[in-house]
Amino acid sequence: MLTTSEHYALAANEGEAIWFIGTLATIKASGALTGNVLSLVEFVHPPGFATPLHIHHTEDEAFYILEGAIEGINGDKRWYAGPGAFVWLPRGVPHGYQVVGDEPVRTIAITIPSGFDRFVSEAGEPAAERVLPPPAAPDIEKLVASATAHGQEILGPLVLT
Repeated sequence: MLTTSEHYALAANEGEAIWFIGTLATIKASGALTGNVLSLVEFVHPPGFATPLHIHHTEDEAFYILEGAIEGINGDKRWYAGPGAFVWLPRGVPHGYQVVGDEPVRTIAITIPSGFDRFVSEAGEPAAERVLPPPAAPDIEKLVASATAHGQEILGPLVLT
C-alpha cells in the first residue's frame, strides 16, 4: 500500500544494522520511510559469500557496487560487476551472486517497490556492532520462511558454471 513520505537524511554510520546470512546489512531506506516506493540496503559481504539461487516475485532488484566485485547469474545470463558497476535484476527471474576475490565487498541493493528491507530485518538479527558477523551457518528454515512471507522463493544453492 502506497503511503506518503517525508524528507530524512542518514549519516554514513546510521540506519538499522542487521546481521543477515553472514553479511552486515544497513537499512538506509525502508518502505516505512519511502512511502513503500523502494528499499535501499547497504551490504558488506565477506570473501566467499554467495546468495542462494532465488526469485523475487514482487519486486525488481538492483545493485550498485561500491568496493570489490561480484559475479552472478540472472536467468541464463552470467554477469560480472566491479566498483562503480550497476546491475538490474527484474522480478520473476531466478538470480544469485557471489563475491569475487579475497576482500570484502560493499554494495547498495535497491528494490522497487519496498519490502526487501522487512525481509532482511526478519531473516536476520540486530547487529551487535557495525562489523561483519562471526562466521556461522545460516538459519535456512528462518530464511525460507521469511522469503516466502515476502514474495521470494529460494531455489537452492548458487551454481555458476
